[in-house]
Amino acid sequence: MFLELVSSRILFFALHLSNTGSFPAPLNAAEEHECLVAAAAGDTAARDRLIEHNLRLVVHVIKKYFAANVEQDDLISIGTIGLIKAIDSFKVERGAKLATYAAKCIDNEIFMYFRNLKKTAQDVSMSDPIDIDSEGNPLTLMDVISEDDTILDDIDLSIKTEQLYTFLKNMQESREKEILILRYGLYGNDYHTQRQVAKRLGISRSYVSRIEKKALAALQKAIGN
Repeated sequence: MFLELVSSRILFFALHLSNTGSFPAPLNAAEEHECLVAAAAGDTAARDRLIEHNLRLVVHVIKKYFAANVEQDDLISIGTIGLIKAIDSFKVERGAKLATYAAKCIDNEIFMYFRNLKKTAQDVSMSDPIDIDSEGNPLTLMDVISEDDTILDDIDLSIKTEQLYTFLKNMQESREKEILILRYGLYGNDYHTQRQVAKRLGISRSYVSRIEKKALAALQKAIGN
């Protein structure tokens, strides 16, 4: 099934990069959108580019499975299948983020792999020890799969942070921008209360509150909740 989804060149590339620890940088929003549209239209070069520039995501997702008794190369191969499925099924018009969607597909592909392992080995249980942790305690497959993973939250935060600073850069009202920066400690500034902002700008606290609400409403409209 793997050969039906990805060329040997892509697999070799993924395994080589995982060994060197060097991955292509993620595409910026415009480049990614362009490649997604082209790939959906059948452009294999654009599809390959999306795969190559998202391989680091595969490695991030599979890190929590490294303790399992499975070769790292196998996990990378399986994770890459999930990545390719994500790129092939991704719908730009739905407004989702590719990285968030792909991470879920990668995780699901690996989870399904472990489920299939269980089905083909009747004597293996999700609660059976498969390894030991650093303190010598038994580590089960369920421990590995259920391990807390913040990658999706981290990706989502990174995306929203980029959107926030793009919004600020394009803001026309300098007063609204200044109040947001001071109130929420942006660009490395300290966080300020509305009263502190009002004193600094020489306006009333209620006026600061009104401007802040207006700016936040515009921000929410621009990048969502």
